[in-house]
Order: sequence, then C-alpha cells, then structure tokens
Amino acid sequence: MEPSDCTANGVSSVEPTPLSKADIERYSRQLLVPEIGVTGQQRIRDARVLIVGAGGLGCPVALYLAGAGIGTIGIVDYDTVSLDNLHRQIAHPESNAGQSKVESFKRTIKSLNSNINVLTFETTLSSRNSPDIFSQFDIVADCSDNAATRYLVNDACVLLEKVLVSGSGLRWEGQLSVYNYQNGPCYRCLFPIPPNAQLMTNCAESGVVGPIVGLIGSMQALEIIKIAAGLNSSFASKMWMLDGLTGQTRTISLRKRDPSCAVCGENPTVKELIDYEAFCGSSAHDKIEPVHILDAADRIETKDYATCREDREGGQIARDAVLIDTRPPHEFAIAHLPEAISVNSKIGCFYMGIS
Repeated sequence: MEPSDCTANGVSSVEPTPLSKADIERYSRQLLVPEIGVTGQQRIRDARVLIVGAGGLGCPVALYLAGAGIGTIGIVDYDTVSLDNLHRQIAHPESNAGQSKVESFKRTIKSLNSNINVLTFETTLSSRNSPDIFSQFDIVADCSDNAATRYLVNDACVLLEKVLVSGSGLRWEGQLSVYNYQNGPCYRCLFPIPPNAQLMTNCAESGVVGPIVGLIGSMQALEIIKIAAGLNSSFASKMWMLDGLTGQTRTISLRKRDPSCAVCGENPTVKELIDYEAFCGSSAHDKIEPVHILDAADRIETKDYATCREDREGGQIARDAVLIDTRPPHEFAIAHLPEAISVNSKIGCFYMGIS
C-alpha cells in the first residue's frame, strides 16, 4: 500500500472529492457544526488513522472515529479478547471472548459503519514492522499499555512525521496529550529516560474503572476528528488530566520542544528505531511478570507450597506452614487461601515466601 498523502499536521493533502448524497444524510448532524461543514467532513472522510491497542482506550477511539466517518481506520494488537476485558473494552461483545481483538474490532466497526475501510494488523508492534504500518496513516492514536510501546510509537511518529494523540488511564485517573504537532514536543522531550520498570504498574496489577478509559478514549477521538478536519488541537503542548473519583479535571502546559531531544532535537541521536524493550527494561505487553525480591534459596514456588500445605494423609494443612498475605485488604477480600493471615504491608503486594 502506498504511504498516506498528508501534511505534517495530519490533514490530507489530496484534493477532496464531493460528498455523496448518502454521506450528507449520514453525517448531517456533524455537517451542521460550522467549524466542520462540508470541507471538514471531506477531510475527515479522507483521513487515515492508526489505533495502537484494541483495549479500553482503543475501543471508544475506534467507535467514535467510525461514527464520525474517518475513512480508513487501522488497528494494531496481538492479543485475544478475554472476559476480564469486557468491563471496559466496549467494542468486544461477550460472544467474541477468545477471538482475535483486531478481528473483533473490525466486525464491530463494520457493523456501526460499513463504509469504513478497516485495516487490521494482528501482530506485536516492533521496530521492524512499525515503519511499514505507520507510513500508511496520517494520525496515530497511542492506546497502548506499556512503556516500551509508548517510546516506540513516539519515535516512529517523529521519524515518519505523524501526529500522535496519546491517552492513558489507571484506576480513577486518566491523561491525554497530543505530541509531534505544530512544532510541539514529543513524548521523549518530556520523558527522555524511561521509568524504573520495577516501579511501574498497569491495569492488570492496579485495576481501572471502565468509564475512565471511556472518557479518555472519547477525548482522543475528539482531538483526532478536529485535527483531521483541519482544526487546531486543544491539547498540543498541553496535558489534560482527569480524576474520576473527585470529578475534577485540569489542563497543564507542557515544556516546549527540547532542542536536545534524542529523537526530535536539533542533533538527534535516534535516527532509526531501536530495541525498546531493552531501552525500557520491560516487555512490550501488560501481562503480569514475576518479581523475585528474595534470593532463590529463600523463595518457595506456588506448586511447592501446594505440596507442603498437605500432609501425607491428604487434605490437612501442614502444621509448620504459615502463609502471610501482604496484599491490600480489598485484594485479600477478592480471593485468598483459608489459612492465609492478612498483614497489609506497604512494601509490596505479594505472597510472603511465594514467588
């Protein structure tokens, strides 16, 4: 497929064709908005948007972009739909559990708007495949859930001159910003050094309230629609922050583009995509990985504990086995072994003595 024809601000540079009668009927309420009108709707129809991540953020982004008439929507994700996705990932029906997320996405988008051209990439985004994928689109929505992918997406957008609309959500909080737009900063300008992987958390570990990612994803879609229509983004060089528990929002100004930035600066050192898992010291997924705090000699694996908690007569807990559960009380209440002693500790959330 040919690379997309667009300006550095995410607006298609191809001369638009007239709207059809069906287009006018379908998008009539959007056409009535004076800032959009016919010209804006033509640009929206001709826009090509890539969504990285078919999860809680990607679902509302995709649905609202399809509803608005974005002509081509691309989706990148390697995962399958699971039941614990459904409380927030509203593009995936329960009947699609176990199926490919990108194919589930495609069917949902097509059922909403059959005119949308949906491109699916069922793969883990990497330094090798991202240039070919990104080059087909004008605007990129970062709906990923890990640091390695965020740095990869940012660098690919800078090197390929794509506008990046980035969102994130965790527990009750969410954030939104637009990078690499109108000479504004990129993600690396603000975060040149990746965070300590051991201190990072995600939805799988800390949880998320569904409407939080719904709100952030909807705001991402709104910014993408504005950019595609040729309007200014409200969050270029700014960050919109949401606290769903208190109902408060605020917008903060970000630092200007950093002249010394490794990827978008005056003398960049990152001129091609690198190994981002090595750079971040973490994997490019949100799956929970074991953290070995104790030496191997001081640890006991879960299968070994299962053996030691039963004596030779079977079914009886060994008298010398003591299990201390240091998870927060609300996690202990969800599920715990009957002999576990709950001792809430701020040093970490793990089973004492169990890897």
